[in-house]
Amino acid sequence: MRRFSNRGSTSGEKVRAHQLLFYWLKYNLSRNHFLLLSGVLVGCSAGLAGVLLKVLVHNIHNVVTRKVLFEEQIFYYACLPFVGLVITSLIVIFIFKGQDRKGIPAILYEIAKNSSFVSPVKMYSQIIQSAITVGFGGSAGLESPIAVTGAAIGSNFAQRYKLSYKDRTLLLAAGATAGIAAAFNAPIAGMMFAFEILLTGVVFTDFIPLVVSAVCGSLLSKVILNEDTLFQFGRRHSFDYHNIVFYLALGLVCGLYARYFVLISQRVERYFKKVELSRLQKAVTGGILLSTLCLLFPPLFGEGYQSIKDMINGKIGLIIEHSFFRFLDLGNWLVIIFLFLICIFKAFAASITIHSGGNGGNFAPSLFAGGVVGYLFATICIQLGIANVPVTNLIIVGMAGVMSGVLYAPLTAVFLIAESSSGYDLFLPLMMVCVISFLIAKWFSPISPDLKHLADSGKIFTHQYDKNLLLLINISSLVEKDVSKISIGSSINDLIEVIKSGKRNLIAVLDEDSHLAGTIAVDELRPILFDEKKRSEIGLAELVKFTPVVVYENEDMTGVADKFDQSGSWVLPVLDSTDRFVGFVSKSTFLNTYREILKEHSEI
Repeated sequence: MRRFSNRGSTSGEKVRAHQLLFYWLKYNLSRNHFLLLSGVLVGCSAGLAGVLLKVLVHNIHNVVTRKVLFEEQIFYYACLPFVGLVITSLIVIFIFKGQDRKGIPAILYEIAKNSSFVSPVKMYSQIIQSAITVGFGGSAGLESPIAVTGAAIGSNFAQRYKLSYKDRTLLLAAGATAGIAAAFNAPIAGMMFAFEILLTGVVFTDFIPLVVSAVCGSLLSKVILNEDTLFQFGRRHSFDYHNIVFYLALGLVCGLYARYFVLISQRVERYFKKVELSRLQKAVTGGILLSTLCLLFPPLFGEGYQSIKDMINGKIGLIIEHSFFRFLDLGNWLVIIFLFLICIFKAFAASITIHSGGNGGNFAPSLFAGGVVGYLFATICIQLGIANVPVTNLIIVGMAGVMSGVLYAPLTAVFLIAESSSGYDLFLPLMMVCVISFLIAKWFSPISPDLKHLADSGKIFTHQYDKNLLLLINISSLVEKDVSKISIGSSINDLIEVIKSGKRNLIAVLDEDSHLAGTIAVDELRPILFDEKKRSEIGLAELVKFTPVVVYENEDMTGVADKFDQSGSWVLPVLDSTDRFVGFVSKSTFLNTYREILKEHSEI
């Protein structure tokens, strides 16, 4: 058994008693048993973080909207979202020094390019920022920040006890799983989230830590949170196969709406990236736009789950009562027009909240929008005189449908709604709607548009496992820079001296600006070097062979692998961004590195 003292850890900091205990457990338990224990601890920690955030936002929301008079509500809707975005931006600027990388794409990047090391700051920064943004009425969701917080907790636990990349990635996913499970009291949905989104393209065999983390997060949520805070929908209709046509049509509507939602999100994001404003000025601009939308359409205020509950309970009047639409006399069309405008502007409100300086995700916006789409669809059917429309079921299933198309996560959507509504008998319509919506989204874009630019640049994993492993290889680590070089204007005797001191068969020939003029293979020089007459008759330039295939030092390894295959060469020259020669990369070194990475990742 290894002995530990509290004189200090390898990082030089004092080791506490509980850390000594975990170090002892790490070295005296089997890997599986230690990971099981770690899954419990990470799950409880991430679950508590998720519960804390939900309670914090719920209480902030109750405080700032405690009065219900229409005139006072106007003040809240007009001011609070603006205040929330500005405060969040000030916190990012002055407390977190401008470090605001957020959302699931940031975690996927850490898994693929940073060996699953997540900054400790993310264990609390996401909670603070999203609590203020959403608590003050930002039209975004808490689930993405909760998942990031849980992932940071899992990663830092693994870092603390110096676990391998495999185990670090596993606990990162376990933390995110627990966070999602706590947010929705849906453990299976939390696991599906990890498999569908976080662990994309990763070979995975250990899932027990995910199970225990999901259970811990969900259990804490169930014990601590009250019914008002939980994402729960108890009222629904039993499934009737005669209504399948409604669900098929709703799947098409959800898929098309999800595409609209994603396109608006992309355009708003591009606008705030391109506009020449400071971070605070962007928050002010976004805050004004968001407050205006919330003033005109109060259901856009905050996560919007209460509005969905009101729709399910048949209280649509409560939603319209706090808006200016209460003064319009449009008869039966009032609800349809109001809900249609909410569907249109929800995409703008959520995107403005997230991209102008707030913190949140698209979980809640997609669920809210899906519920509204389902209710709007049911209302139109009723207006057309169609009988036996399952209104409640269409709301619930619509939530899953839009979420599936926006997040590209059909299984997560199916289990999330099934668990939250206890609607396990709705699996068939849930699967139909989610799959149709997902296929429509995939038809427009094979990869989620939120992740496409990262996937195209090789910064996150995709379902192409071999490509993922190649992207883990940094070409700069493979380049051999201590190579034989010679100037194009040198003599044969100079070449002989280079060969005497060189170790490789290939010599780089450079011009006066260090650009590659070609290469010389030593094996091909022997007939000339040992023939004095030929040496005197031939110049160095005549021995140089042009190299048609070169590699750039910032190139990803998928392109390098293709160049090795196409050229048939075992050694390729490497150039920098100015086309100056850097060194050589060999196929054997590349293959050896690939084998090591394959060995490391094949048992995750």
